[in-house]
Amino acid sequence: MDYIKIRFGEDFDPLGSKFEKTIEDMFRSMNPRFSLCDRTWNPQVDMYETPEELIIRAEIAGVEKEDLGVEINSKAVKIYGTRRALSRIDNSSYRLAEIQYGRFERILFLPAAIDPEMVSSAYTNGFLQIRLPKLQQERTYKIPISDG
Repeated sequence: MDYIKIRFGEDFDPLGSKFEKTIEDMFRSMNPRFSLCDRTWNPQVDMYETPEELIIRAEIAGVEKEDLGVEINSKAVKIYGTRRALSRIDNSSYRLAEIQYGRFERILFLPAAIDPEMVSSAYTNGFLQIRLPKLQQERTYKIPISDG
């Protein structure tokens, strides 16, 4: 498992911290609607493996089942769809806008061969779960060689 380095405070890397703070201040001073442009976003995904299958979980709260699609082939899984924006309250202005709306897409390359005929999926409480059974490894048999 890879670890993410987290730093606290500004004394760790003074030059980098000042640069990041300047960028953060610049965006904070802007109207937060800049994040609402029409672009594709990536849902967060977990993928884990058992000896028998690969399991993918995607966090896509607020997406209607009808606005969700999954495509697979022997090498990859594509999760895509649209999250529709919630209506805004009249006479309000954003102070923070982090929820991403619009089209989304995520393509995951698979670490093992799967059986596409046996794949199943379920969507519950804002999480899409896809179960991808692995193809059984071909067995090698020793063949006796007879004389002449």
